[in-house]
Amino acid sequence: MWASPYVYTVKWALSIKGVEYEYVEEDLRNKSSQLLEHNPAHKKVPVLVYNGKPVAESDVIVEFIEDAWKGHGGRILPEDPHERAMARFWVRFVPDKLSPPIWKWFTTAGGEEQDAAREAAMEQLRVLEEELANGGNEFFAGDSVGLVDLSLGGLAYVIPMYEEIIGERLVTEEKFPSLCAWMGRFLAAPPVKDHLPPMEELKLRFRAIREYFVKNSA
Repeated sequence: MWASPYVYTVKWALSIKGVEYEYVEEDLRNKSSQLLEHNPAHKKVPVLVYNGKPVAESDVIVEFIEDAWKGHGGRILPEDPHERAMARFWVRFVPDKLSPPIWKWFTTAGGEEQDAAREAAMEQLRVLEEELANGGNEFFAGDSVGLVDLSLGGLAYVIPMYEEIIGERLVTEEKFPSLCAWMGRFLAAPPVKDHLPPMEELKLRFRAIREYFVKNSA
């Protein structure tokens, strides 16, 4: 599915490892028999088929890629066990703490509810800003794109789109200097820059999504 950030997470991981692959587009409104066969539990993308065996869920796939192509390309996970555990912790931070208030802010009409969602998102962004600033690296685990960067990567282009559509800034250089700098570096990184969704099409899609949610919440 061309708009799914989870699909791009896997594409970026494969790019880091220098793996050639065949990409098959999936229409989630009319799911193929292949998708239902390869991911019967969730019936979602992405799915990586390796030697005829499917691996589903983006976070699982990325770790599989690291193991299956160990020694190829760059490292995705740190070697140190504690650093690996912390990387997995921050990966979980994205869906558990960060993404929900950002989505709520984007899909809610103005007023107290949207203001509360914005403040909740800012609170979690401050946690992320502090982690990145304290690390002192270009990326979350060092000088190259790693597991945490891949997990957060979709937000590097999604948040600016949300801001443009709503007409309100969420991540500014004044409040989040490290995070803003990271967003630019991530999108310019070699494994990422040639594997991005069509931005104008994605913006139209997000605009329609927001209009739908706002209309149906009235």
